[in-house]
Amino acid sequence: MIKKLSIILAVFIAIPFIVALFIQNDYAVEREVNINQPKAVVFNYIKLLKNQDNFSKWAMMDPKMKKSFKGTDGTVGFISAWDSDNEEVGKGEQEIMSIIEGERVEYELRFFSPFESTSPAYMTTTSALSTGTKVSWGFRGNMAYPMNLMFLFMDFEQIIGDDLQTGLDNLKVILEQH
Repeated sequence: MIKKLSIILAVFIAIPFIVALFIQNDYAVEREVNINQPKAVVFNYIKLLKNQDNFSKWAMMDPKMKKSFKGTDGTVGFISAWDSDNEEVGKGEQEIMSIIEGERVEYELRFFSPFESTSPAYMTTTSALSTGTKVSWGFRGNMAYPMNLMFLFMDFEQIIGDDLQTGLDNLKVILEQH
């Protein structure tokens, strides 16, 4: 009887690990917004990482978080770091990895706590209509085995996408007020 219970328990424990072998590890999210401002105005604002404090949902989650900066904002190599006691914010840094002037800024997000992860992100601008600009904000991530099992229970595309959209909507309000 104990042997049968042990086998049943072992199978019960093994099933999630087996299922996780067949679940995706990666996710990609992108959201966009149209802003009624010229492309140059929009791009010159979004290429500055410090400006994310004004529109990013994540930057607003803990007004008491410690921030530090290295380098010249708006240039490749600039790093914006944060440290928060709020678990939803945690500790990490974001570095500008490349800039295609007027078109695209690529970042690398490095999370140190509450979990370790490195994820690429980007923001792009394209002309929309005669005076407007379409801004796209994208993020890619990876959930290593067996943590990728969380994809069955959480919709990361929706969760992160909603946060990106909130940030873009905030950005629209800020830039259209000027």
